[in-house]
Amino acid sequence: MLLLWAAGPTALTAASDLSQDQMRSLDEQVQEIKSDVLNIASELSNLEERLLYPTDTQIAVFVALDEGESFRLDAVQITIDGTLAAHHIYNFNELEALQKGGVQRIYTGNVTTGGHEIGISVLGKEKGGGDFSKAASFNFVKGVEPKLLGVTLAGPGFGKDGIQVGEW
Repeated sequence: MLLLWAAGPTALTAASDLSQDQMRSLDEQVQEIKSDVLNIASELSNLEERLLYPTDTQIAVFVALDEGESFRLDAVQITIDGTLAAHHIYNFNELEALQKGGVQRIYTGNVTTGGHEIGISVLGKEKGGGDFSKAASFNFVKGVEPKLLGVTLAGPGFGKDGIQVGEW
């Protein structure tokens, strides 16, 4: 009996060490599984984008503000061939990011190869507080490769009614 009592704390410590080792091993396995799941999710996202937007029909439209612009952008609406493609109302954080040189991908979609028309409508406020409302249409040609269009917005006196469209 005395022998069992003396061996008890050592056996308890050994069991505790074993359970801590098992817990560490289990934590490592969980972290590996999390990493695998994230990698699979990334691969699935890439496959989904390639399936939904094949390179021969893909178009992406980006919005940026001209450097140094101080007008407040409220909303942008994009149409392609007369059909609404995107409409976005900007919050303070998004506007601040654009004013600091950020770029927003406002639309990703599919169009056939050939000639198309993109229409851009912009709403905002000028520096003095007056309303700012501009709209313009531009023609572009979609080839076999993906088409990237950049829409640069600015106040009056910049491009066609404060809107410029170019390839990126």
